[in-house]
Amino acid sequence: MSDHDDHGHDDHGETHGHDIEGLERTTSPMQEFTTREVGIGFAVLVVGLLVAFALPLLAA
Repeated sequence: MSDHDDHGHDDHGETHGHDIEGLERTTSPMQEFTTREVGIGFAVLVVGLLVAFALPLLAA
């Protein structure tokens, strides 16, 4: 008999952080944004658009 399960992974009863009790996992799309974070994101967007489109048009 092998130490591998049906998928070829070692199965020694180790916990890999998947089902740790007391810890609640939160992913980014679930978190709310503050007005400050939205403002910073908008400023980065404007600067990026200026670099990508306005500078080449002015240089031409």
